[in-house]
Amino acid sequence: MSSPDMLLDVLRAELRAAGITYKMLADRIAMSESSIKRMFGQKDMTLSRMAQICQAAGIAMEDVLRRAADARPQADTLTLVQENALVANPRLLLVAICCLGHWSLEQMVETYRLTEPECIGLLVELDRLGVIELKPLNRYTLRVSNAFRWLPDGPVQRFFRAHVVEDYFAGPFDGAGETLMCLPARLSHASAAELSEKIHQLAAELARMHRNDRRLPPRERDGFTLLVGFRSWEFSAFTALRR
Repeated sequence: MSSPDMLLDVLRAELRAAGITYKMLADRIAMSESSIKRMFGQKDMTLSRMAQICQAAGIAMEDVLRRAADARPQADTLTLVQENALVANPRLLLVAICCLGHWSLEQMVETYRLTEPECIGLLVELDRLGVIELKPLNRYTLRVSNAFRWLPDGPVQRFFRAHVVEDYFAGPFDGAGETLMCLPARLSHASAAELSEKIHQLAAELARMHRNDRRLPPRERDGFTLLVGFRSWEFSAFTALRR
């Protein structure tokens, strides 16, 4: 769906939510109801006309633009080329992960040994790769969905296995809100598939909380990482003891 089409679909939904009919709108902007219907039906409307309709309906045009941007189809994963570019430059990977956490440029520079020009350059590179869309004043929007995940056994996952997993599990997991479980079980393939689906639901719930808590001030949030794996596996030292 093109951006103009999406804008009109969002505007129509906003009018419906506000209880404003095409007839009511036509009266407010001195147009015929049939002309209003034709504009929406043919998806043919200028920005100035859209601004006029928003003003007449008491709808903020900025909200329409933002919701249309949020509704734009987004990828759940990056491509192999994109992930390879990230792992080739650890600082680029760092900034990409910060962006996935919706950090501002100011937060990145304040937290890590990155100069502002260097960080801006890395954001420009992420924009070039299609990971983010860089906006004025060094703001950005993500070009990935809330269900984003790294490619299975892709470059980033392999990088994490080689450099991150040992560091992650070195912690005691005894802090507030922390937990570590390793639970063996013998399951049917149907049960395994059911549990896998529940893990995906857990990931979606984490994304929802992450999205909602963005409204809180930074001092009320901490960085948490959920690392989940589920596979048919037996520790090799135990396998060696099999009869």
